[in-house]
Amino acid sequence: GSWSYCRFILVINSFHHDSSDSWFKSLFVRKVDPRKDAHATLLTKNEESNLYKIQFHNVKPECLDAYNKLCEEVLPSIHADKYYPCELVGTWNTWYGDQDQAVHLWRYRGGYPALTEVMNKLKQNPEFTAYRKERGKMLMSRRNQLLLEFSFWNEPVPREGPNIYELRSYQLRPGTMIEWGNYWARAIGYRQHNSEAVGGFFSQIGNLYMVHHLWAYKDLQSREDTRNGAWQQEGWDEVVYYTVPLIQHMDSRIMIPTKASPLQ
Repeated sequence: GSWSYCRFILVINSFHHDSSDSWFKSLFVRKVDPRKDAHATLLTKNEESNLYKIQFHNVKPECLDAYNKLCEEVLPSIHADKYYPCELVGTWNTWYGDQDQAVHLWRYRGGYPALTEVMNKLKQNPEFTAYRKERGKMLMSRRNQLLLEFSFWNEPVPREGPNIYELRSYQLRPGTMIEWGNYWARAIGYRQHNSEAVGGFFSQIGNLYMVHHLWAYKDLQSREDTRNGAWQQEGWDEVVYYTVPLIQHMDSRIMIPTKASPLQ
C-alpha cells in the first residue's frame, strides 16, 4: 500500500544522496563501449563491396503468367548487357508463402555508385520504361530492400536445376546483428554438406535488422532430410538455442525459379 510506496521513495532518496556510484544507478546507466567500425563493415566482405537489391512483387492472380513472360523478355537483357553494372542473381515465384508473388534478387558490383549508375541509365532506356508501365498494370503492391552479404556466406553463383529455393527471413531485435553474425559464422559450417547454402544477407535500407538466408534443395523431402540432418551434428543445437531469442519475427518462402533465373 502507501507505506510500501513511501519506503521505496526513501530507499531511492538514500541512494540519490550517496556521492559514490550507487547500486540503484547501475540498474539504469549502461556504459557503452566505443566502436570504430559500423556493423556493416564488421559483417561484410569489405574487399568486394557488393550491394544487393531484393524485390517483392505481389501480382494480380490473373496476371501472373503474363507478368512472368514480360520479365523473361526484359530482365535477362539487362543482366547480359555490360553497359549496366548489375547482375540478376535469381528470379522466382513463391510456391508456399505469399501466393502470386514474384521475388527478384539483383547484385550491384561496386556498391551504391553502381546502383545509382544503373538507375540513371535505365531511365534513358525506352524498353525498360515500357516494361515498367506494363508491369504496373499487373501488380497489387511491391516493396524492396537494399542488402549487404555476410562475409561468411558463399556469394550466390548460377547453378543448374531443377531446384526449389527457400528464403528464410528473420526480423531481429535491434542491436543483435553482430551477435547473430558471430553465431552464424559457425553455424554455416553445419549447413554446407549438400551445397544447400546459396547466400546470406542483411538489410541496409528498407526493413532494418532484417536477415535473409537463401537455400537450395532438390525437393521438399530433400529439404526436410537436410534440415533434420543438421541436428545430428554436435554444436547445431547450441547455435539454435542462442539465436532464437534474437528473433522478433521469422518467415519462410518456398520459391520456384522462373525460366529467366540464373539460379535454377
